[in-house]
Amino acid sequence: MHSLNARPPLANLDTVCMVAREGSFSAAANVSGVTHGAISRRVSVVENWLGVALFERHGRGVRLTPDGQRFVSRVEQAFGIIDSAADQWRTHRGAQLVKISVVPSFAKLWLFERLTSLEAGPPALRIQLDIGSRNLDVAAGEVDLAIRYGHGAWPNVDVEPFLPETLYPVAHPDIAARLKGSNDAGLLTYPLLHDSDLTGWRAWLAGRGMTLKPRPQDRRFDDYSVILAAAQAGLGIALARIPFADAYLKQSGLVRLSKFSVAGPLAYYFVTAKKEKRAEVLMLMERMRKGVEQ
Repeated sequence: MHSLNARPPLANLDTVCMVAREGSFSAAANVSGVTHGAISRRVSVVENWLGVALFERHGRGVRLTPDGQRFVSRVEQAFGIIDSAADQWRTHRGAQLVKISVVPSFAKLWLFERLTSLEAGPPALRIQLDIGSRNLDVAAGEVDLAIRYGHGAWPNVDVEPFLPETLYPVAHPDIAARLKGSNDAGLLTYPLLHDSDLTGWRAWLAGRGMTLKPRPQDRRFDDYSVILAAAQAGLGIALARIPFADAYLKQSGLVRLSKFSVAGPLAYYFVTAKKEKRAEVLMLMERMRKGVEQ
């Protein structure tokens, strides 16, 4: 005699439904990977608990009795409710994966310090980073989102402005002290630190009525974080890219050399596949926009 609250194990109820679907104990055993005897015992437990037969034999298989049909119908409804609740819970609780491609300087100077807050829910996100100089193929699905630096003209993808910049020169305090009282043309007495693209320096110097010509004393580094480190070591003058480099500049000791600044001709952009609609990708983009304001 069972208590009022007792019930057969869910595995046994699932076995009853499986036998009903497969039409025989043997077929249910093959599908579930347990023995014919185990299937029979599980069904017997449920029948003994109910006090009615659920199956009747015919030929090589079984079919549900009228009581069995009513019981299995209710159990399958109950399993459907459980499955639905589980799906909703997984959707709510499970972190959604977003693959993102960034260059090393963006990861070090902007992304790492915000990564935890960008992933925090609700809904929770899990950001998988690909950090490198190679532009992965967003359109082909190599990544879900790329952060690229340039003019914003890339083919076969959707591009949205993300992080515009303001530029002004910075240097080690010793260089700043030597330049104190001189005009902006005095900056050209020191090496200019830059990456492979001189667009920023050309724009800033043009705003001061100067033209940048190739000079052997200038130093080129492919990564912007290395440019700032070189400036911090006193190797020359770098362009501060604001707000991108805000956090680094605050702790670096680098000194602003001129009150004059220009809008950067290059900027960071969100790059996605065309007509990207996935909620997790759009959510990450929105959180990154808010991260710029923090």
